[in-house]
Amino acid sequence: MYLYNTLTTKKEVFKPLKPNTVRLYSCGPTVYNYAHIGNLRTYILVDTLKRVLTSNNYKVNHVMNITDVGHLVSDADEGEDKLEKGAKREKKTVWEIAEFYTQTFKSDVSELNIIPPNKWTKATEHIKEQIELVKKLEKKGYSYESSEAVYFDTSKFPNYGNLMGNKNKNLQIGAGTKSTRRKKGIAVDTQKRNSNDFVLWFKRVGKYKDHTMHWSSPWGDGFPGWHIECSAMSMSHLGPELDIHTGGVDHIGTHHTNEIAQSESATGKKFSKYWVHGEFLTIGESAKMAKSGENFITLQTLTKKGINPLSYRYLVLGAHCRSKLQFTWESLEAAQNALKKIQEVMTMSCATKKKPKNTKSYRQEFSKAIADDLNTPQALATLWAVIKSSLPADEKQKILKDFDKVLGLNFDIALEEISV
Repeated sequence: MYLYNTLTTKKEVFKPLKPNTVRLYSCGPTVYNYAHIGNLRTYILVDTLKRVLTSNNYKVNHVMNITDVGHLVSDADEGEDKLEKGAKREKKTVWEIAEFYTQTFKSDVSELNIIPPNKWTKATEHIKEQIELVKKLEKKGYSYESSEAVYFDTSKFPNYGNLMGNKNKNLQIGAGTKSTRRKKGIAVDTQKRNSNDFVLWFKRVGKYKDHTMHWSSPWGDGFPGWHIECSAMSMSHLGPELDIHTGGVDHIGTHHTNEIAQSESATGKKFSKYWVHGEFLTIGESAKMAKSGENFITLQTLTKKGINPLSYRYLVLGAHCRSKLQFTWESLEAAQNALKKIQEVMTMSCATKKKPKNTKSYRQEFSKAIADDLNTPQALATLWAVIKSSLPADEKQKILKDFDKVLGLNFDIALEEISV
């Protein structure tokens, strides 16, 4: 099978580090609000990838994190912690916010027929591992301390920025960037050496002196940065080297770039062999869906409008995961109608005496499509070729059930559960 690797910017034959075994890590949600359907598109991608790997007889060990501390609103090291922001918005504790939105996310995962990971990991339950990783980076000379935080020194990592196609020397660093940010009213740590340096540990001082979640550390009372948590948790449960790391394209420039820098500096090994990223869901021609905008649509929004969540899954599978997908209510309704038609085939009375026909070509076409960088649009085209063929109903149903092991659309659920 072939996968497009963001790190090498090309489609590659997939070869795991160990035969027949895949160590898969996925960046999970920051649990301060509902996941919107753009977020959920990425998790449908992860599920499809896992189903394809399983269909190719790989044993997949899948870990996904829950970010419940340390993710700031800028996605970098500026602004308010997202959990603190959520707590203020809803007048609840950060712990209540984290638990509520963790459970709603898991409910969304279930509604979309996404297979849960082998292991869910919470940042707040891996503080010890994160502190140990920062200590290791400090010992190796990759970090420095300011009065406000412990930073990773990106100038010490020559390959910084490779994931986004840049070398460290091409990235903007220095006081000029700090000056620009000051003019915009953004608080800047004047002891930060390079603009790309990122926080490993926040100290509970200054603007974070009242941070609710905090732990003792060698650098003072505080809390971890967003990036360190994924490196610590993935290595704790999967080891220092991953086969595949997944996430949305918005993670490439900051979060995943920083994960690579700190992980490889700590271990001296390549962090992940393959990087698989899903593109944005857009509203209109270009605007990506975001919690900060007015185009914030949740799975609950769909169900209130009479849309079955699996219809949204079908819509997502109709576009390649590396292509932007423009969301419209009309396209979603068309996806729901298509799913209804498939289910009608699944409920057709079956022939019992006709001689079985050769269906090998359909199965080969489907397998070829999904093994070619998860080409689900082509896989769906093969599915419709089966439906429109002259095959008896029982043979169509057998093929569709086999296809559904990868598509995850639950073709055999009751027809009346799908209604516009």
